Amino acid sequence: MAEYKLQVSTGDMPSAGTWDHVSVTLIGSDGESEKTDLDNFGKDLCTGKIGTYTVKTSSSLGKVLLVKVEKDPRLLTLEDEWYCSTIEVTTPEGDAILFPCHRWISRGEYVELRGGRAMKFFEDDHPLLIEHRKKELTLQKSLYQWKPLAEGLLHISSFEHESELPAEIRFSKAKTDEMQNTTKRLGLKFKFKGMVGSIKKWETVDHLKKLFNFKKTPMSEYVAEHWKEDDFYGSQFLNGINPTLIKRCSELPRNFPVTEEMVKPFLAEGSSLRREIGKGNIFLYDQKKLDGIPTYVYNGESLTVTSGLCLFYLNPQNKLMPIAIQLHQQPSEKNPIFLPSDLETDWLLAKMFIKNADTLDHEASTSGLEGMIEIMRRSLREMTYSSVCLPENIIARGLESIPNYYYRDDGLKLWSIINSFVRAAVEYYYPSDADVCKDTELQDWICEIFTYGLLGNKASGFPDCFHSIEELIRFITVVIFTVSAQHAAVNNGQFDYYFWTPNATLILHKPPPTTKGQSSMETIMETLPNVGETVTISVLINQLSDEYSDVIPLGQYTEKRFDEPELTQVILEFQAELSYLGEEIAKRNSHLEVPYDYLLPSHIDNSVSI
Repeated sequence: MAEYKLQVSTGDMPSAGTWDHVSVTLIGSDGESEKTDLDNFGKDLCTGKIGTYTVKTSSSLGKVLLVKVEKDPRLLTLEDEWYCSTIEVTTPEGDAILFPCHRWISRGEYVELRGGRAMKFFEDDHPLLIEHRKKELTLQKSLYQWKPLAEGLLHISSFEHESELPAEIRFSKAKTDEMQNTTKRLGLKFKFKGMVGSIKKWETVDHLKKLFNFKKTPMSEYVAEHWKEDDFYGSQFLNGINPTLIKRCSELPRNFPVTEEMVKPFLAEGSSLRREIGKGNIFLYDQKKLDGIPTYVYNGESLTVTSGLCLFYLNPQNKLMPIAIQLHQQPSEKNPIFLPSDLETDWLLAKMFIKNADTLDHEASTSGLEGMIEIMRRSLREMTYSSVCLPENIIARGLESIPNYYYRDDGLKLWSIINSFVRAAVEYYYPSDADVCKDTELQDWICEIFTYGLLGNKASGFPDCFHSIEELIRFITVVIFTVSAQHAAVNNGQFDYYFWTPNATLILHKPPPTTKGQSSMETIMETLPNVGETVTISVLINQLSDEYSDVIPLGQYTEKRFDEPELTQVILEFQAELSYLGEEIAKRNSHLEVPYDYLLPSHIDNSVSI
């Protein structure tokens, strides 16, 4: 008689327990056990609990290869899913083998779990493991399929509705409930004040502060006080929530005819535009991607999308100042170049239209479905492999040395930490380039991404196969950085920078000014969204950037998927580096008037899909 001890964990997943009947079968190289019920005295399989069970066999099963878990109904009740975290099997010889599951199991379903050590396909040496791998791969490919989003756009998941997603990759119930409750509470506050659906225009900027009193952050309050100031305006293109578009200007675009006389008053005394360009102190923001985008017809009104250009000057005080704005790509008498010396409201309007374009690009919405698809189509055509590799992106934009660029500083350090983590893990599993090349599953994976995600565009520079360890490390670094750090940088500050509507808004009602000297604060208030529109946008922004209780910070792995001591050590070192960077960022921020904490590791989700 041989006894195998099982420790079955549901983890801390809310509502993970079940009243249903669950059984296991151990499958080994020398045979398999009888089906054994997971049934001790009292309640089994509860959330946050680890149940200990015994599987008895007449003889040793040899090497335990698989654990089969089956779930059948005990009571004729409504569907009762069970979340299985891990099963650890201790053999009669005392060897402990981890079998990760980390998925919901439905009534009448069964799963077969492999041991925790990750194996490449050519390392599987037992027919049962080889067959299990084939079945699992076939199942996953049938579940996760691609479908085209629109012509000229990358393919997306074929799931039609969130409810079709496997439960373990949906937003958690806790997050879904919190999002709904937060939105409902804020909406009720606005409704009580009679703001929801109101078509009234804001009378003054001070009147807008009635909305602002519902919720604030230190940063959103700062934005409300300083949104008109040129130096704060410039800083947002470096450390706001769309910090990747500004570039060093080595020469003026031909369609942006800024002259020396126009901007000389805003440069250092005795200097010139040509000289400042030579010094590397002139920067350009160019939204040519939005030129000719189909516009959104809103309440019978065709909204304007400006494809403007803004010239910035890094002054001797190391402040990035806007010094010239053109609101459309083609210069003309009706497309003047606005300057800081113009009428105050003219200059303010010009800045608002540039920020509106920036917001539309960042959110990829409001321009309407047709416009959104065209923005995405153009963005995909422009995207290159190097543009999503942060170190190369920074160099390509000429922003290696511009001061006070905290997105760059923190981002590059995070990139390096993630890259080191990836390198250690990849080199553990792939000792040589040959191991990478002969892993056909890995090669199929990157080929599929290239084919459907990049539409087979070789000019993009993205790989369609891996030839070396270095290529694999680079690509995995891009993936992890993008879904964690990069997402945090462009997501977490939405409430801070967008809640104060005049600073950045998705809707501007009046068209961009075509002449100078004709505007007033009344013009600005008429241009801004009305009360009801402002409320709708504010609720959406709050939902997108709010903090939720189930956030798992970067580097934290609540799901135990590996039992190799080497990988455990790699993860611990990764966490230590992130912690040290967090302390470094916090120390720097303590000396800043406007802290930058969007890339603080403790504020970064481990993955955007969580």
